[in-house]
Amino acid sequence: LEEAKVLLEKDTRKRVCDALTAELLDNEKPAAVVDPVTTGHTVKTSNYGWDQSDKSVKIYITLTGVHQVPTENVQVHFTVRSFDLLVKNLSGKSYSMIVNNLLKPISVEGSSKKVKTDTVLILCRKKVEKAGGYLAQVEKECYSYTKPSYDTETDASEGLMNILKKIYGEGDNDMKQIINKVWV
Repeated sequence: LEEAKVLLEKDTRKRVCDALTAELLDNEKPAAVVDPVTTGHTVKTSNYGWDQSDKSVKIYITLTGVHQVPTENVQVHFTVRSFDLLVKNLSGKSYSMIVNNLLKPISVEGSSKKVKTDTVLILCRKKVEKAGGYLAQVEKECYSYTKPSYDTETDASEGLMNILKKIYGEGDNDMKQIINKVWV
């Protein structure tokens, strides 16, 4: 973070400054936030749905029995472009969901959570009131790939291999693990 701050002070290009600023905002945690001690093991959850309006994005995370745990066991940490949900001690396990690199910046102070029957509702208040078609930047990139041009002079398996290399190179650790399992 210190190196990013130094580079931000020295750089004059807008695009680089924007990228460094976004990186700093995403990685800085307030001093008052302490990483919680969890019991049992932590399970990553990806069972969610989302909806949006011009002013906010609502994320509905389905966790059976979440309404029965104390509200202090349901914690959400917001940054300008991400949120991190942690539900502690739900049936002896902890559940987490991290969404990094949201498509649009959110208001940390205006965002909140609500616990409903078998659902956690995360309300992310947008900084700029405008609807978008995606929740995170990675979704936008996945669905906006242009149709590849067909080269009749190369082998079809070579084209497929190039696509897999591109997905593997740009993917996160989970994507690389899935590709490795399929390859084996």
